[in-house]
Amino acid sequence: MGPVDYLIVEFPGNKMTGEGFPLLLDLVDRGVIRILDLVFVRKDEDGSVVAAEWRDLGDEMDLSVFEGASSGLLDQGDIDEAGAALEAGSAAGVLVYENVWAAPFARAMRRSGARLVASGRIPVQALLASLEAAEAAGTPSGR
Repeated sequence: MGPVDYLIVEFPGNKMTGEGFPLLLDLVDRGVIRILDLVFVRKDEDGSVVAAEWRDLGDEMDLSVFEGASSGLLDQGDIDEAGAALEAGSAAGVLVYENVWAAPFARAMRRSGARLVASGRIPVQALLASLEAAEAAGTPSGR
């Protein structure tokens, strides 16, 4: 397997357009990622968090292609934790996915005796802020 990541995408005010779903499907179709779990949650105004049913997400989006995307990795504790990150009155998609593209590289590294000693992710907002600050200071950003 390749590395497994998760992300939680909040939709303020429960407004989900579905614009990103075709792009997500494209990543799957091209073998870049494999969806292990996809769950939608809703945080009500009173702060309660519930898993949202596919059909509750709106008639304007056909999400049936994602039905059954459940490996069992996510449990109620994960849903509650995702809900804690949300604003009241919002919904979110919780996505767990394998980075299929990295599996051959990971296998080769293991065969050669290499081992992963650290991993991390730079938040896009932090990266953009750093690039903007460098640009404002007149420092070349490498673009």
